Amino acid sequence: MEDFVQKLRQYSKSGTPAERRIAKYFTEHLSDLPFETAASVADRLDLSPMTVGRFLRALGYQGLDSVKVQIRDVSSVSATQMQASMTELQVDASDGKPLAVLVSEQIQALHHIYHLTGQPQWSETIAAIRNAREVFIATHVSQASFATHFSQRLTQARDGVHALDGSGNRFAELFARVNGNEALVVIIDSQRFKKARLLARIARRYGYRVVLISAQSANWMPDQANLILPLPPARSGEADNLPPVIALLDCLSSAVIAAVGEEATLRAGRMAEFSAMLGEDASR
Repeated sequence: MEDFVQKLRQYSKSGTPAERRIAKYFTEHLSDLPFETAASVADRLDLSPMTVGRFLRALGYQGLDSVKVQIRDVSSVSATQMQASMTELQVDASDGKPLAVLVSEQIQALHHIYHLTGQPQWSETIAAIRNAREVFIATHVSQASFATHFSQRLTQARDGVHALDGSGNRFAELFARVNGNEALVVIIDSQRFKKARLLARIARRYGYRVVLISAQSANWMPDQANLILPLPPARSGEADNLPPVIALLDCLSSAVIAAVGEEATLRAGRMAEFSAMLGEDASR
């Protein structure tokens, strides 16, 4: 991290006008960088994302994500600090402070997901995603952005991943094929997704394997899916159970990419190279 800061100081003195502006912004907003993208930085400085991307490559980074990793590594919390924070959180939650209660519930959900990663269905799901001929991510339109992000992450590990949310009759795409043999449907369930059970039943009838991501309280029957990854129950009054869904999808995509190994690294490199050829920034 010190090397990164030192390079910023050098560019703030001897770089081009654009480089000096970017270096100055990075230096003054180090704590904000984990929440930035090359596009957002470019927008703040009235520059192009390509200019920000070239500056990062001049510093020795492939994109802003590489900088974020370094910041995260050097700003990790010690075990003692973590324990002190958890104790304070428990006290505040016991006192009924709303934000502390919310954070405590989300930590419990993360604990549930971490426990799930050690269960047989977790490793079986990773294998199913890796080995399927095609993978379809199906969910309600309200969660379409999560399905799209999940499918884009899986693209680092394999070809043939599609996100479907039912808009524009997209679910029908599953059944345009003669059969779904050797293909996989991952259903991200929610209280809004009224067609989920029907979709799962028809998909299995067509020969697809079905992985279901759903709250434990949803009362799905075991024979309605080949594999089930249960989420903790949604908070009272919430239909989408978003924090656990987001965390599970992030962990699952990361696990698939890690399982693929070197080929995933090579794929990511090829994708970044092609993005650069098109004048796009790989970290966007």
